[in-house]
Amino acid sequence: MRYLAKKLITLIMTLFLVSAAAFLAFQVIPGDVVTSILGTEATPEMEEKLREELGLNKPPVVRYFDWVGDVLRGDLGVSYRYSKNMNEMLPVAELIGGKLPVTLWLAALSLVLIVAVSVPLGVFWAKSGSRVMDAVLGVATQTAMAVPSFFLGILVTYLLGIVLGLFAPGGYVSYKEDFGGFLRYLFFPALSVAIPKIAMTARFLRNSMLTEMNADYVRTAYSKGCTKRRVMYGHVLRNALMPVVTFLGMIMAEIVAGSIVVEQVFGLPGIGRLLISSINNRDFPVVEILILYITFVVIFVYFFVDILYRMIDPRISEK
Repeated sequence: MRYLAKKLITLIMTLFLVSAAAFLAFQVIPGDVVTSILGTEATPEMEEKLREELGLNKPPVVRYFDWVGDVLRGDLGVSYRYSKNMNEMLPVAELIGGKLPVTLWLAALSLVLIVAVSVPLGVFWAKSGSRVMDAVLGVATQTAMAVPSFFLGILVTYLLGIVLGLFAPGGYVSYKEDFGGFLRYLFFPALSVAIPKIAMTARFLRNSMLTEMNADYVRTAYSKGCTKRRVMYGHVLRNALMPVVTFLGMIMAEIVAGSIVVEQVFGLPGIGRLLISSINNRDFPVVEILILYITFVVIFVYFFVDILYRMIDPRISEK
């Protein structure tokens, strides 16, 4: 219980500090939100009325605590740029709620691909003992890690979309219209996200397994008559997975927070793309909530990894 309490306190304090830093940052950025919304032709009366409606006429400290209180009550505010109609601004919760499923499904498919391919590949690589195979996989994984995400997305679009015709580039299908078509289209962006991460994870697992295979407990297990399969999967792989779990947690936090480049390349209306457009449009309420979302995702994923780490190795004691 003490361990969980410490983690929860850390999560709350981190969210508080990040929210304060994000709110303060947008107070010192040059420019006037009201002028940006109304344009230069607006009268002083119109500007004053909008400032009062948005609460921008209050001191920054008062606005910050008002904002925090609203967020805790579930009111995320309204977007400065998106609107339901000419007279009604779109709530941030509604705006993000329409984008979040895209990013979460992209992350889920990416993680499935990463784990499903990298773990068997890493185990095979560690067990192979072949110099030729080691060289081939070494070059292949190094190349996959070196290719930038945007270029990899372009390659996937060109080779699998245009040349092979496996999907229609730019033909995004909403999950609300056709969920099967949505997943089929999302597979290719997920592949672009997963390829470099598969290479990293496979190399990391292979190196971790090679280190464990030279440990004293492996020789002891063989001397007691354990089979190679039992030693490999019952001891070596389990211990080798411990640092890999932490590494996968970092990857999970990164892609769940939003794969900005891949979403831009494939035209996916996800969180990453929304963040970029909101920054460009100075839509501060949306950006602030997205920063909180990303912070929460990173902290929660690391919390989950800590719990999983303790389940894999019960010897880890509470501190």
